[in-house]
Amino acid sequence: MPARPTSVVLWTLLLLAAPVVSAQAAPEASRGADTPEDLHALFADWRAFERPPMRDGAPDYTAETFDARQPAFEALRARLAALDTTGWAVPDQVDWHLVRAEMNGYDFNRRVLMPWARDPAYYRSVWMGRSDVPAHEGPTHHAVTEVWTYDFPLSADAEQRLIADLSVIPPLMRQARLNLTGNARELWVAGIRPMRQQRAHLDALRDRVAPTASEALLEIIQESALATDDLVAWLEAEAPGKTGPSGIGRENYTWYQQNVHLVPLTWEDEVRLLQRELDRAWASLALEEHRNRDLPPLDLATTPEAMAAKSDEAVRRLMTFLEDRDILTVTDYMEPALLPHRVQFAPEATRNFFLIGAHYDPLPLTTHWYHWFELARMDLEPHPSPVRRGALLYNIWDSRNEGTATGVEEMFMHAGLYDDSPRSRELVWILLAQRAARGLGSLYAHANEMTMEEAGGVHMTGTPRGWMSTEPDLLIFEQHLYLRQPGYGTSYVTGKYLLERTLGDATRLAAARGEALPLGTFFDRLNAIDSVPISLARWEMTGLDDEIRALSGDRP
Repeated sequence: MPARPTSVVLWTLLLLAAPVVSAQAAPEASRGADTPEDLHALFADWRAFERPPMRDGAPDYTAETFDARQPAFEALRARLAALDTTGWAVPDQVDWHLVRAEMNGYDFNRRVLMPWARDPAYYRSVWMGRSDVPAHEGPTHHAVTEVWTYDFPLSADAEQRLIADLSVIPPLMRQARLNLTGNARELWVAGIRPMRQQRAHLDALRDRVAPTASEALLEIIQESALATDDLVAWLEAEAPGKTGPSGIGRENYTWYQQNVHLVPLTWEDEVRLLQRELDRAWASLALEEHRNRDLPPLDLATTPEAMAAKSDEAVRRLMTFLEDRDILTVTDYMEPALLPHRVQFAPEATRNFFLIGAHYDPLPLTTHWYHWFELARMDLEPHPSPVRRGALLYNIWDSRNEGTATGVEEMFMHAGLYDDSPRSRELVWILLAQRAARGLGSLYAHANEMTMEEAGGVHMTGTPRGWMSTEPDLLIFEQHLYLRQPGYGTSYVTGKYLLERTLGDATRLAAARGEALPLGTFFDRLNAIDSVPISLARWEMTGLDDEIRALSGDRP
């Protein structure tokens, strides 16, 4: 399929071409006006500070080091607050809020979340695959080994890099025993599982490199495995004494969402929203099933060959739809980014929720892989602002990336993606119900009104057709992640809502000007703004700053 010139690039150039108005003069006559370049310099200093110092070869998360570094953090925060952004272009003001949100995230982690003290999974160090979002889901330490970045067999230089990466693990496993002083029982118990998985991943890595590995590489893999075993044994021994709650409470949850993730909702707002979306998904599914009652059921892929054909066809259908319906500008990297992530066949007994539906039609799940378009854009068309060039810290991107990937499932359906396959619409509503149910359960878990197991019950019973009861690993993984990372479980639905609101606002404003807003223009602008909270994207796209004013004490 030929690709048109990317309008994402064109829109970015338009944003760059907009005049940047300097801030008004500071009271001191000798002081020049603050500029976006001042913010960029501060951002570089902030990111350098945010990486902790090293201790015995591993990042230092000890309490005394956090205490010692606090004055330097407060100085950075004061520098940010002192910047006068009056007259700056909106994109530059958005960047100021992004830096503020990251600093709030650091502050919240230090005061409340404290993953290094409460969450054993924080010390997971070996990641075999790339996340489908800008960074790993949930709190992650600063020196992980990204196995997916290596080509095998290893070159000599790559082997030395891998040795250096893995050398962090033994001292970090020892430091974890010093730092993990928290009493969050469910985080503790569930956090043992990822550390056991790390041991399995180290074994798999050893087997993969063994034919050509040096003694030094094999030794550090073995040392890392034994250090992981020691930590797992210690965690298991300490677990019976852990008795405290793991949720952060309603007030902390609301503060975190509003001041770090810039989601203009409270805990109570999110409960109402997710319950509404859960009800809407079930009701819409019932209506779809009634409308389709005389149609034959979807064919189920029962062989690898049939699944491969369905997955190939799903990619073709999606790319043709995006191009032919002018949904967004199709670039030359989009389809190649999607192809490696085609849904693969799985035996029926091993299918989790997502794979059950995908074996009927993989297109709804393939549509969610909008994620891979965004990662390819991040790699190949990095944003011109250094603040947005890579992943924002502390999963601040969650409502944007997960919300968009979830939002387009329904948006593209309404725009006609399943006109030739009405039964596939049922799968879209089932996906939405599952995401609303799991997020709703996570809200009650964070309020300490449900255990993680009880939240999983909401997750399971809220999912249609019993599809969450077939395979427990996904249920445990998701509810554990959402307990570790406040707001992540709800971000799929809250982000979807905020994206729909932004599309509605942009369309309404265009209509007031006597103009139309093509859907392709909307998505191209959204993509050019990049992976920032939707409250900020809405401001940049529409000029509406009411949400961000409410979240920042009336500072635009």
